[in-house]
Amino acid sequence: MSTHSLSGGTPVWYWLFKYVLLGPVLRLLGRPKIEGLHHVPRTGPVIIAANHLAVIDSLYLALVLPRRVTFLAKQEYFTGTGLRGRFNRWFYSVSGQVPVDRTGGTAAADALAAATKILEAGGVWAIHPEGTRSPDGRVYRGRTGTLRVAMTTGAPVVPVVLSGTDKVNPRGRRTWRFAKVRIAFGAPRHYPRLEPTAVRTATDDLMRELAARAGRPYVDEYAATFAR
Repeated sequence: MSTHSLSGGTPVWYWLFKYVLLGPVLRLLGRPKIEGLHHVPRTGPVIIAANHLAVIDSLYLALVLPRRVTFLAKQEYFTGTGLRGRFNRWFYSVSGQVPVDRTGGTAAADALAAATKILEAGGVWAIHPEGTRSPDGRVYRGRTGTLRVAMTTGAPVVPVVLSGTDKVNPRGRRTWRFAKVRIAFGAPRHYPRLEPTAVRTATDDLMRELAARAGRPYVDEYAATFAR
């Protein structure tokens, strides 16, 4: 796992993508309506926990958050071949995202360790607790890693509801479309040390909150069978 972008200087390409190369296109396509951005701390570690509708979700989060955001990206994005593979490797590398191998037996532990380092450096870590895109727009059961990292680092968790990104970036289509995107930030949540069963319950509560605020049904099952 590479840690080249966990701390230190901010990649110039990240800001170029946000303000010059990609951001204007995202704003034109989605005309994002932003609510509750004041809930995101201006400094210090923070976890952004959002529902997951489309591949483009991470781009819209990076677009509207004033602070630099770091995601944990699949190792495959950094090792692909062919034209698309080379582009993915370049894009994720220059934008400062962190590769994590999610295929090995220690995949979950490695991912949590990488997230912890981002937050210990005072950064912003964004995560979709569902672990994969929703296949039908409903909000599915979340993985507990988000809260485990929050308890380890003391970082607040800001719940975020995304709407409309699946219309801009429909599943199975290569081209983006015009649609209305809404991004709503909720009040930060703080998590003390919890027993394992309480971590599961607190994660379920977080996902139910996202579902309620999104006006979408909650499904108490993992959506892991659907490819990201």
